[in-house]
Amino acid sequence: MKLLYGTGNPAKLSSMKESLKTLGIELIGLKDLECEIPDVPEDGETPLENAMQKAMAYYKAFHMPVFSCDSGLYFDNVPDDIQPGVHIRRVNGKSLTDDEMFAYYSGLARKYGGLTARYKNAICLVADDNHVYKAMEPSMESDTFIITDKPHYKRILKKGFPLDCLSIDIRSGKYYYDLQGNELEQLAVEDGFLEFFRSIMGRAMNIFTEN
Repeated sequence: MKLLYGTGNPAKLSSMKESLKTLGIELIGLKDLECEIPDVPEDGETPLENAMQKAMAYYKAFHMPVFSCDSGLYFDNVPDDIQPGVHIRRVNGKSLTDDEMFAYYSGLARKYGGLTARYKNAICLVADDNHVYKAMEPSMESDTFIITDKPHYKRILKKGFPLDCLSIDIRSGKYYYDLQGNELEQLAVEDGFLEFFRSIMGRAMNIFTEN
């Protein structure tokens, strides 16, 4: 079974390939298509809305079974009106740079005495015009981690990942900045995604093979 994973991120593609290979699912990414990729707005209010927007847009563009995922950042101990959700980089209508993200979230952690955080994840798979499967389950959430106001001693921001020097893996006590590539990938692979594909394979196998 071959599926298009609607992402241009090679790390995400590699991680998902590793997770799904036991199910006999072959994945390709957007960059494997060697054609123009549509620009999807991703202006939903939840991870599931964004995942659906992307999957439907890529299905209409490429006419093959495709799934997309999306994430939002949520804290246990802050008011609802300042929950980042899917707008991790956007605060008060402004798109933040890496440095501004670092300053904003370290300040938020200082105000609330540290932030207990998790990523909520969603997935949408479009098999054909009449079969769309979607989920945003607790089993798809990341492990809880801590965002602190005390940055990693090197205080070096990874490009595109400015929160890694503020984020601490609870199980190991390590800053994300110090985690190795395979450790970070493991954090990103959620059992809930595997359960999602297992649940639909029996129902959708004939659709995938026909396509």
